[in-house]
Amino acid sequence: MGVYPVRSPSGIVPEHDFALTGDDTPFHLEGGRTLANVNVRYETYGNLNDDRSNAILVLHAFSGDAHAAGLHHPDDPTAGWWDLMIGPGRALDTNRYFVISSNVLGSCSGTTGPSSTDPDTGQRYAMRFPFVTIGDMVRLQHQLVTHLGIERLFAVVGGSMGGMQALDWAVRYPHAMERVVLLATTAQLSAQAIAFNEVGRNAIMSDPLWENGDYYDGPVPARGLAVARMIGHITYLSSESMRMKFGRRLQRGDAFAFDANDQFAVESYLAYQGEKFVDRFDANSYIYLSRAMDYFDLSVRYPHLEGAFAATRAAFLIISYSSDWLFTTAQSKEIVYALARAGRDVSYTEIDSPYGHDAFLLEHEIQSELVARFLASPRVYRGQHNEI
Repeated sequence: MGVYPVRSPSGIVPEHDFALTGDDTPFHLEGGRTLANVNVRYETYGNLNDDRSNAILVLHAFSGDAHAAGLHHPDDPTAGWWDLMIGPGRALDTNRYFVISSNVLGSCSGTTGPSSTDPDTGQRYAMRFPFVTIGDMVRLQHQLVTHLGIERLFAVVGGSMGGMQALDWAVRYPHAMERVVLLATTAQLSAQAIAFNEVGRNAIMSDPLWENGDYYDGPVPARGLAVARMIGHITYLSSESMRMKFGRRLQRGDAFAFDANDQFAVESYLAYQGEKFVDRFDANSYIYLSRAMDYFDLSVRYPHLEGAFAATRAAFLIISYSSDWLFTTAQSKEIVYALARAGRDVSYTEIDSPYGHDAFLLEHEIQSELVARFLASPRVYRGQHNEI
């Protein structure tokens, strides 16, 4: 059987870097510390129009990166993580829109994070890197957008942790976008979600190779990171999707081995997901990004959530997924109701899907139709607060 090359309508996409150096104003973090040198890895798809009014910023989830669509080279085994949503004729139509995707602060995929070199010491930051927030990520993205000469985005789009960033964009920069698309997200993590993050961090920090984060010159804490990913991956699925995909099927043969090795198909699948994750992600970044999600609370500076939306000017499309028990439909509806009470322009749909939290990466057909219609429809204004 031959190996067929991966194809993408976006074709070969180059990576770009935007650097804030010591010559610029230091980047101040919400935790009180500053970074003098910051790099942002990003990609773009489509063309910016003459009046710079067609830009869409796509914000990635926890383990994502800037590579949202297309291929880096012809032999790439996979396309970007949202390739089915971005490209000519797709929901984020690059014949019409200029799409930007950037890697978040604290990550390990080109943007400055704990695996980067500290210019003051010449050594990796490791756990000496300052802890960051969703707001820090957004303020850095705003600097990137400004660097690209864009004063106002047509839309900000994000799912999961990307949706948290999109919410922060709408509240922090209320005049900076016309539309916001939120998929499988929340205004604050539940105690259960924080608990799963903590178990993942403990798996990493309990690995004897973690060395308090200073593992970059030796073996990495692969086992701890793999277990953290296994735990996280369970939260991205649903009971129904696991039943459909695995049930109680054994990985080999039709009888129990009566030993401690993996025997069920679901066990082997989780082990594979953990091992694959170690090859592309940094253990310290897992700690930093999961903590940033824990910190996020859109209403913390307001007496209630609707107060956070009082100054927003964008139209919102919010999509939840019926089997998502990590960021539930109830959490999406909480945002919808708060926007409605604040007099904002909001549309909402729950997609009936068995795929759990991962549905926003998988339900591209119905999701594409909803997003494309929302982006193409004339802007609706309701109430005196919706003028731009």
